[in-house]
Amino acid sequence: MSLAEKLFGSFSDRELKKINPLTKQVLALEPKYQAMSDPELQAQTPALKEKLAAGSTLDEILPDAFAVCREAAWRVLGMKHFPVQVTGGIALHRGDIAEMQTGEGKTLVATLPAYLNALTGEGVHIVTVNDYLAKRDSEWMGKLYRWLGLTVGLIVQGLDGDARRRAYNADITYGTNNEFGFDYLRDNMVTYKDNMVQRGHVYAIVDEVDSILIDEARTPLIISGRGEDSSSLYTQVDRFVRTLRKSVVVELEDKVETDEQADGDYVVDEKHKTCTLTAKGIKKAEEYFKIENLAAAENMTLAHHIDQAIKAYGVMQRDIDYVVKDGEVIIVDEFTGRLMIGRRYNEGLHQAIEAKEGVKIAAESKTLATITFQNYFRMYKKLAGMTGTAKTEATEFTEIYGLNIVTVPTNRPNIRKDYPDAVYKTVNGKYKAVIEQVMECHKNGQPVLVGTVSVEKSETLAKMLQRYTRDFNVLNAKNHEREAEIVAQAGKKGAITIATNMAGRGTDIMLGGNAEFMAKAQMRKEHFCENLLNPEKPEDADPSAVELLLTESDGHGETTDEKILAARKRFEELYAQYKPAIEAEADEVRKAGGLFIIGTERHESRRIDNQLRGRAGRQGDPGASRFYLSLEDDLMRLFGGDRVAGLMDTLKIDEDTPIENRMITNTLESAQKKLEGRNFEIRKNVLKYDDVMNQQREIIYGQRHKVLDGEDISAEMHKMLRENIDSSCAQFLAGDVKDEWDFGALRRHYQGWLTTDADFHYTVEDYDSLSREGIADLLYDRGMDVLNDKEQRYGAPLMRELERICLLKCVDRQWMDHIDNMDQLRQGIALRGYGQKDPVVEYRIEGFDMFDQMVDSIRESSIKMLLTIEVRKAGAAPKREQVAKPTGEGFVPGNGAPGAKGAPKGQPVRVIKIGRNDPCPCGSGLKWKKCTCAQYHPDGAGNTQE
Repeated sequence: MSLAEKLFGSFSDRELKKINPLTKQVLALEPKYQAMSDPELQAQTPALKEKLAAGSTLDEILPDAFAVCREAAWRVLGMKHFPVQVTGGIALHRGDIAEMQTGEGKTLVATLPAYLNALTGEGVHIVTVNDYLAKRDSEWMGKLYRWLGLTVGLIVQGLDGDARRRAYNADITYGTNNEFGFDYLRDNMVTYKDNMVQRGHVYAIVDEVDSILIDEARTPLIISGRGEDSSSLYTQVDRFVRTLRKSVVVELEDKVETDEQADGDYVVDEKHKTCTLTAKGIKKAEEYFKIENLAAAENMTLAHHIDQAIKAYGVMQRDIDYVVKDGEVIIVDEFTGRLMIGRRYNEGLHQAIEAKEGVKIAAESKTLATITFQNYFRMYKKLAGMTGTAKTEATEFTEIYGLNIVTVPTNRPNIRKDYPDAVYKTVNGKYKAVIEQVMECHKNGQPVLVGTVSVEKSETLAKMLQRYTRDFNVLNAKNHEREAEIVAQAGKKGAITIATNMAGRGTDIMLGGNAEFMAKAQMRKEHFCENLLNPEKPEDADPSAVELLLTESDGHGETTDEKILAARKRFEELYAQYKPAIEAEADEVRKAGGLFIIGTERHESRRIDNQLRGRAGRQGDPGASRFYLSLEDDLMRLFGGDRVAGLMDTLKIDEDTPIENRMITNTLESAQKKLEGRNFEIRKNVLKYDDVMNQQREIIYGQRHKVLDGEDISAEMHKMLRENIDSSCAQFLAGDVKDEWDFGALRRHYQGWLTTDADFHYTVEDYDSLSREGIADLLYDRGMDVLNDKEQRYGAPLMRELERICLLKCVDRQWMDHIDNMDQLRQGIALRGYGQKDPVVEYRIEGFDMFDQMVDSIRESSIKMLLTIEVRKAGAAPKREQVAKPTGEGFVPGNGAPGAKGAPKGQPVRVIKIGRNDPCPCGSGLKWKKCTCAQYHPDGAGNTQE
């Protein structure tokens, strides 16, 4: 704690002092609204809206709005906000992060600020980490909002444009961070304003805010199109890399000294996760591919492929970073342990891994639009978030997002026991101790959850545990299909669960088990849904319809469907039947000590460790946690393990004896802080580069909005014509010596649209009467004559639409190429650092030079298209179409170190390909090959020709 915090208290303490009186005001209004009838309480929503319209502020109506929402929640959901939940709601309204522990009811907390801010009619976005939570919360809490007269929308994958538009037009919209971000990008690719779906970014509440704004901050969203296919080169390079010898060092001291530190063909830096070819490796590459110099400009593509291939072999590990399933390489999320289906690493790394694993190599993709989560969420006028673990990232939240953290007290005291770390000499000794602890808990009837950091390690531990018992479950990326079942029963008496990182699982572990899951399991066993769907032949019931009905059996959405109502009735009967037994078992588990959490390795981030611990001790339940570590663990080995190993050798400690020492804990915490600081710097670096792109993106998207809004851009096009001609004349007719003017180049430049072969053939005698301005005027007048002629033939309305089409097409085409060019600039700019120049400053300067060049290109290509385009059928309005077909939506790795060869984990690109026989995403219901929508079939200029 800093001196300032000791003297004045932390920000959280000071903020709570301001919030607590407001909380008391809200609670004091309880009798007033309790006394109202349902219609009277519902009438408060329009009354509060009227107050806002009359000039009251949101802060002024907060006590009444919160009290109304609180009373309505009791009547509609049977849930009343605890005082601490009201406190959390006020923090969210003020634009802070409410740090609330697991099981404290964050879903209900969000209803208070969401209801209050929705009264403005400008829209509230509630952001979750997955579609399941968005759907669940929108249905569950949606009952409350609708009862109060507000509308609720849901944004999930698979919705068409109309459904998305309706969802965004609702007062409160639930959805995932990915969907909100992609919709923003798609809105800035549409060709008609009516196709846009979002209506602004006013207020967002982000659930699991640390996961979205910190963990995913290095993974910009992208919408991609099909790039070139270079699968044969990946295969050739893979064959070459298999012949190389790898050297591994903990940390490379200096890139210049690579060859002194390693005797292999390439060296892997474990600490920074980078790979570098040695001089020996470079020589081998030049001999293998029969080239003189690998560093030559013409060999850049080959060098890039080799870099990606050595990363695939040196850094990326199967069953840790990715798994191979059904002939596909699927990334494993390092933070959650989940499979990231459909996502891909970019820059060719994924293809290099595919070549390494011998599976089909997919084509590369081209970026059509991109934005980081950092810049997307900074667009909101007010941003707030909820999480159980934010304190360790407080600096980043404040510096990047301007968000402060308010630690909300728990409703009941947290009585979980967090034991000191037990450190062993070897991994084997550590695992033996873990199994001993697991079996002791199992014998006492205490459920235990063992957290591991990878699929590989969870399977290793499971094999060792099999010698003692087979009564356990393993939850990792390979069997994620059973996730709900395993998590639901992880709190049962004596249960043993081995799981990869439990972050973001979204399901509380209930002591004694989960009555909801048991009710559904019984419905499966008795084939209730099958009999409901197909009474005569239950075995023929559609499996997907069965799953949908089971999902709806405990849903909260309003429905009149008789089958869903029957399924809900059966679910409620079974739930009531199982609940008493579950509660009795929960009491036994509490007596046994509650859930015991065992961590088998420290994560790079203390926050992830805290999330694992936070699975125990929810809502005042007992629980315990302990981390079992070894000197062979990656974190210990790479950061300060030598000192601890020396201490153990001095004390002559064997592998089965643990050591509990404050020095070890301090060493680990220091290492974690260093890593957190380094990762923060990486994310800050990503943002510095994206801020340059963001300024350019805002200019381009602003230009598009003008066109989409239907503004008359005729004068703008005429200005572009004039500026382009003036610029070209200054270039080709430079200086005062007319004999040196390049008339031929000027003629060729405008050949076919402003000049002919007969133009600009002058004799020396003609020079006296010539001027640069006169030639520019001549060309401008010609251009204006063409435009005026077209306007006469087509009419003003059609001409205005042609102007919009030309500008949109050219802006989009040039912007796509500019994104690629800026990405290439960023990859090479880091080398400027060796010349004592700041790479970010250099990137900004060169980036804006490139932007100016792009604007010049837009100016010329737009006016050229307008002058040469002809409408095939007189009087027919041409159709605007996208310049490229999106083939994927996803994530681009950005480790913030341009040109760096590292392969940061968890930074994938998701690519969703549309097959010819797949349903068209536009929502028409037709197969893609049969559909004719412009959005996903941009195949030319429609009924226009250039």
